[in-house]
Amino acid sequence: MTTAEAPPTEITREAWLALVVTTIVFFLVVIDVTAVNVAFPSIADDFGSSEASLSWIISGYNVVVAALLLVAGRLADSWGRKRVFLPGVTVFMLGSLACGLAPSASWLIAARVLQGIGGAVVAPTALAVILPAFPPNKRSMAIGITGATGGLGGVAGPALGSFIIDVWSWRGIFYMNVPICILVLILGPKLLQETKDPNANGKIDFLGVPIGTAAIALMMFGIVQSEQWGLGDPRTVAAFIIGATLIPWLLRRSATHPEPLIDLSLFRYPSFKATNAGVAFYSLAFTSGFLTNSLLLQDLWDQSITTTGKALVVAPLLSAAFSPLSGQLADRIGHRWILAAGACMCAFGNLLYFLLLDNEPHVFDRYVPISVITGIGVGTTIATWASAGMSDVQPAKFGIANATIRTTQQVFYALGISIVVTLIATGTELSGLQGFRWAWLFVCGCYFTSAIVIATMFPSGSSEDREATTAAPT
Repeated sequence: MTTAEAPPTEITREAWLALVVTTIVFFLVVIDVTAVNVAFPSIADDFGSSEASLSWIISGYNVVVAALLLVAGRLADSWGRKRVFLPGVTVFMLGSLACGLAPSASWLIAARVLQGIGGAVVAPTALAVILPAFPPNKRSMAIGITGATGGLGGVAGPALGSFIIDVWSWRGIFYMNVPICILVLILGPKLLQETKDPNANGKIDFLGVPIGTAAIALMMFGIVQSEQWGLGDPRTVAAFIIGATLIPWLLRRSATHPEPLIDLSLFRYPSFKATNAGVAFYSLAFTSGFLTNSLLLQDLWDQSITTTGKALVVAPLLSAAFSPLSGQLADRIGHRWILAAGACMCAFGNLLYFLLLDNEPHVFDRYVPISVITGIGVGTTIATWASAGMSDVQPAKFGIANATIRTTQQVFYALGISIVVTLIATGTELSGLQGFRWAWLFVCGCYFTSAIVIATMFPSGSSEDREATTAAPT
């Protein structure tokens, strides 16, 4: 039986406990991704595989997640968030177990795909399943807490992964997910309430689903493989063209079907439209910026893993600390200037990298102090995007709204990485630092553009202010 969609006026004990349950899974997903990065050398030694083939341990997971997010979000709203979330946790757990047991690289890649299916289900439903239990003026705080957990996962992942590999093996990185997922599956049915779109009839667009999934998967595949094939390779171009050709077909289906894969009515909310536009530019810069700095420390400055870890840990720690605070502030004054200011801080930090860093290592006297600025900027933005996009959306649409925003993030994360890898490789042929300078300018420009988009397109005031003065779209 579906509970009423009206939220309570105060945060209940059950709401807090439900947030803990869903946050645990989100924490696992983030840790798993970052911990796997440090396991590459050990996996390569075990299987004797090439770096290109092993890259699909990460890429396969990302492509599957991006391709299935919209499907998972739509299913959650139509069939029930709890009904979809718990099986997603089960699939993620089984995928983790299969990764740990993998006898070969091909098995591991296939298991990561299975894990990606679970991750695609968990990502949009983890928030959707608990947000209806929180009052509208407290939802940004709940999302901020989730974002802080993700920041901590980013910090803990490499360190925890290194420790597990040292005392056991890389397989332990995947095995550790299993008992925690079992705990979530035991507590989840008791703590999570079932909610869904009361107007949904449960009939998904079974033609739109494969069209949309194929479109996103092909474009993601082209983006990922462009790093190996090159942007001008006919295979890369073909993947882009075929994927892009399917998008208008999907949009036409979504405009007429009663249960579309993409809910186009969401874009009638100015806050949702502005968030997706802003987060596209932000995502181009976010992951690619961290990759640029990691390569700078290890490849150009030839720093040890220990030193690199110490240098990179500052920004995520600050992000984790500021994320809940920015969520609380957004609940009170709105998201517009918080996001714009945070994106500007990220842009300024990367501009300082461009101006102050050179071929000589300046890890703790220049790089780390500058990363304080970017860390605070990320802390005020990374989790605030989700709450901004859903600030005016009705609870019935939380699943597909969150899935749409996360799909935008995933696609532009991958595109940003491909662009930065190309810039660094091209510039390195001219001089050691030139490619990194181009990358910092690209990242800076994307962050600044994101700030402009939000400052000019996002509505002012808090969601409560807008709800009091404007009727929601129907």
